[in-house]
Amino acid sequence: MGLGGMIAGAAAAKAADIAARKAELNNLLKGRTDEQKAAIRYLYGEAGCLKKGLTDEEYDAMVMAKAKAIDFKQKALDKIGLDESQVNEVAPIHFEAYWFDEKTIDVPGKDGLWRSSAYMITWVFFSSTQVYAYQYTFNMANDTKNEKTEEYFYKDITNFSTTTETAEKLVPIKKNCKGEAVLGRTNVESNRFMISAMGDKFYCATKNNDYTEKAIQGMKAKLREKKEQ
Repeated sequence: MGLGGMIAGAAAAKAADIAARKAELNNLLKGRTDEQKAAIRYLYGEAGCLKKGLTDEEYDAMVMAKAKAIDFKQKALDKIGLDESQVNEVAPIHFEAYWFDEKTIDVPGKDGLWRSSAYMITWVFFSSTQVYAYQYTFNMANDTKNEKTEEYFYKDITNFSTTTETAEKLVPIKKNCKGEAVLGRTNVESNRFMISAMGDKFYCATKNNDYTEKAIQGMKAKLREKKEQ
């Protein structure tokens, strides 16, 4: 294939990607609330100088409003079925962050930070014999939510660790004046905390900050202490 053919092929592939993404967008918007529609358009990069869309800060504020609408610490204790006085071996650990996987809609912000359609909140509690984990994930683009609890005996836990996952996504990298997204393929990196226990792995989204680092170090120290008893 000559150079002209290669250029034409690349242009056709790009046009196909754009058409497919527009079809996905139109399908996702059907039957959604105004807030969900605004979130979907933001995540698809569908805003420009001719039509107003959410800013990064406005999208974050929408997510935080949902995250703070429920007392998830108390909800976690209720789901686990324990009083906080029963799980005070270590101060409860709280992680929350955007969650990224093959099902989420992701977008890079102007501030260089990635946002996702999914937001995950995790609480981890420690009794004298067990570790209890509660997780709640909600989606800004639809009404789906996932809620789960896990519990592990210290003797069954093999490791507390962090991982960085990388996935290639077709995302809006900029937009033109008509509000149309200009797409590009790029890698999305996300930080995760993992509990490994007897062949089971429990993942949660985390932010890369001092709190996360100190919390994980504290958990590792407690696990070593329990293993030595």
